[in-house]
Amino acid sequence: MGLVHGPNHPLVLLAKWYEKFFGRLSHLNLCVTNAMREDLADNWHIRAVTVYDKPASFFKETPLDLQHRLFMKLGSMHSPFRARSEPEDPVTERSAFTERDAGSGLVTRLRERPALLVSSTSWTEFEQLTLDGHNLPSLVCVITGKGPLREYYSRLIHQKHFQHIQVCTPWLEAEDYPLLLGSADLGVCLHTSSSGLDLPMKVVDMFGCCLPVCAVNFKCLHELVKHEENGLVFEDSEELAAQLQMLFSNFPDPAGKLNQFRKNLRESQQLRWDESWVQTVLPLVMDT
Repeated sequence: MGLVHGPNHPLVLLAKWYEKFFGRLSHLNLCVTNAMREDLADNWHIRAVTVYDKPASFFKETPLDLQHRLFMKLGSMHSPFRARSEPEDPVTERSAFTERDAGSGLVTRLRERPALLVSSTSWTEFEQLTLDGHNLPSLVCVITGKGPLREYYSRLIHQKHFQHIQVCTPWLEAEDYPLLLGSADLGVCLHTSSSGLDLPMKVVDMFGCCLPVCAVNFKCLHELVKHEENGLVFEDSEELAAQLQMLFSNFPDPAGKLNQFRKNLRESQQLRWDESWVQTVLPLVMDT
């Protein structure tokens, strides 16, 4: 509200007073980061309990057969998902990343496939990035979401002359978004948080799909993205480009960092939203 109307707008001042006054009177306050909990205690004199956002149960790794179906579906509308070459067997079904054997129906990944990078954005001035495509490996970058500057940034993207990068900006059906995250090789997050006190839900969803992430750094990001453990943190476009070169230099590389990050995410056995509610929030509510 303050970003839209300014910090001294009457509605903003009223909302701030309302939250500050009544927040002190409640029996229980919940917040989504330790940084927010400390800010509430220091500046508002409100005690709160940190309950981190968790992904819904449908954010999970996508089986290879479903990946192929998704790629074929998206390929009918977006050229980066289409096969780079025709299969030798004309009955074989091929996307840019996978192919289905005509006889057995078995789906396999293509050895020479590009890497699939996904970024979800609200297309605002708070999520900006200028990336030079030179010297980057073969990538298909899928940028999802809608927002006020979508057309502006789409025009900038199409003006670029990337050597090895294909970009598409689809508007996905709700059920296809988690399937895409569960099929991707890397997620990129440009969210910087206007307050610096909350965490990007898009990364929570990506981690639910065991998808490693490169995320732009801000105040409390370390509470979610563990640098060199479940992803990488960058400060600017140059650092992101260097990270992409490093992560995809020998793609697909079973021994590379991407697979190690994914392995760490699998082993972390993250709670889902409903599980977190039952284990963390419900006992607090019952005790009040």
